[in-house]
Amino acid sequence: MTAAVPGAGSGAARDPGLQPERTRLAWRRTTLSATVAAVLAGKQALHGGATLAAGVALALSAVAWIGFLMVAHRRVRTTATAQPEPLAPRAALTAAACTVALAVFAAAMVV
Repeated sequence: MTAAVPGAGSGAARDPGLQPERTRLAWRRTTLSATVAAVLAGKQALHGGATLAAGVALALSAVAWIGFLMVAHRRVRTTATAQPEPLAPRAALTAAACTVALAVFAAAMVV
């Protein structure tokens, strides 16, 4: 026997505010994680002294972080509407590329 899900199949109206709110919170958590990664990358880059390579890695990390921040901010704003539009493929690609770039720069600074 399976338990019936309340409201399932009975034509109950779905609250449209819950999913966009969860999406906004997820984007904010991810932005916070990217910020922490960028700050730690900066700390690691400057830990051994300010070299040209460390400065370049730090600048590239900052550009990747700013790119991700722009995509996340735009997504948080669009999910605040009553009928949010899906994430555009270009924005998804930009967010993924910035995340991978931060990971690559962090790995390069450790090595």
